[in-house]
Amino acid sequence: MKPIEYMRMTRELYESLGHQPYGWLHAGTPPPFTRLRKPLSESKIGMVSTSGAYAIGQKAYHYRDDTSIRAIPRSTPAESIHFSHVTENYLPDPRRDPNCVFPIDALRSLAAEGFIGEVAEELFSCMGGVYSQRRVREEMIPALADAFARQNVDAVLLVPM
Repeated sequence: MKPIEYMRMTRELYESLGHQPYGWLHAGTPPPFTRLRKPLSESKIGMVSTSGAYAIGQKAYHYRDDTSIRAIPRSTPAESIHFSHVTENYLPDPRRDPNCVFPIDALRSLAAEGFIGEVAEELFSCMGGVYSQRRVREEMIPALADAFARQNVDAVLLVPM
């Protein structure tokens, strides 16, 4: 399977539409390296995927500037995970195998093997294609930080789309 070059595709799409280059949200400099306070084998691991994943019965994402998040229980079967995303051309692979962008089965396997202590009760998804950097900083990131804090998560796996 060939990797999807999402950043290149986004740049090319914006250029073809005559827009300014897409402004990727970043802090400018990487955050300082922070060691885990305990071994992975004793840690509760959370996850956030920017794939637009949602579980059957949850509301799909709106296709523009949707800063909402979906809490997906760790017991959710992979085949019950669906996707909506502003970049529709990436969806065929996740629809065949949700784990390629929402690796819920891999996390459960790592916990079962004892490699990680446990998987957080809820895993999270958001829409990666949010054009308002202010809304990402002021709405989405605080909501995710609060959700992970409520679950006492030790580390978070970020799965960018």
